[in-house]
Amino acid sequence: MILVLVDHDRGELDQLSLRALTAARKLGQDVEAIVIGKEGAALAGIVGEYGAKVLHVASHANLTDYTPMASGRALKDLVEKLKPSAVLAAGSPRGNEQLAHLAAFLDLPMAAECSEITLGSPHHVLRARWAGNLIESANVHAELLIATVLAFSTEPESANGGAATVVDFEPALEPSDYAVKVLSRDAGESKGGVTLNDAKVIVSGGRGVGGPDGFGQIEELANLLGGTVGCSRVVTSSGWRPHAEQVGQTGTKVAPDLYIAAGISGAMQHIAGMKNSKTIVVINTDPEAPILSYADYAIIGDLHQVIPALTSAIRQAKG
Repeated sequence: MILVLVDHDRGELDQLSLRALTAARKLGQDVEAIVIGKEGAALAGIVGEYGAKVLHVASHANLTDYTPMASGRALKDLVEKLKPSAVLAAGSPRGNEQLAHLAAFLDLPMAAECSEITLGSPHHVLRARWAGNLIESANVHAELLIATVLAFSTEPESANGGAATVVDFEPALEPSDYAVKVLSRDAGESKGGVTLNDAKVIVSGGRGVGGPDGFGQIEELANLLGGTVGCSRVVTSSGWRPHAEQVGQTGTKVAPDLYIAAGISGAMQHIAGMKNSKTIVVINTDPEAPILSYADYAIIGDLHQVIPALTSAIRQAKG
């Protein structure tokens, strides 16, 4: 049996978990899922649709929000009871962190960002290294495989299953398990209504935008296209935009239908987060910017002139 950690944010499903469920089904064994926190029980329908027969719900008074070490402890309790052949999760920052805690509790290796998994003795994985610029072929010498699935390496495929059977359990948490927890969400949330993971169109700005006020035209174009705003790491580090909007290896990995990069040079960690986009449009004054090698279309020019022109043309086309 394969156990899949289905991640959620206060009951809102992380869509990458559907890809992890799909990857688990392809390993040819029964699939069961676990959610951390009682709000996750509401996901039994979608989890079952994507192939999990059982949804284990870890409920505890201190599991009210994201608590990574406590998640690892809950996973450990369930793994010791069920003895699955593998534990998988989405290769997101949260998925990687929670499975890392599980691996630490069990004193086992963990393989992160896997694009291919073959169960055996030893297990074999292909996994992304160096921001996806290197694919590592590795054997994992452990009876239990603990691994995360590289974001967007597997397309989500419904199994047309019925709702999963919900089984509640209370993990034996220790006070140290929830010493690290979310205290406040008063700041740092995305300003848009569509999340980066869900957006079909993302308009991202980098250092070239010039400052926080420059993102007004980025927001206008994103709204006009029915998308959302993204940004580079330097933008969040400068405090211009919230971290929730950062695209990249240390932010969110995305694969929208359309990704517009304005004023972004293309550092490796940013490319790792957006190179799976179906169509990439780059706006940059530097014809030698590294990001241009990933562009389907490039506009060499000042974004402060190009974006207003694009916005105007789109408004006219829409009538």
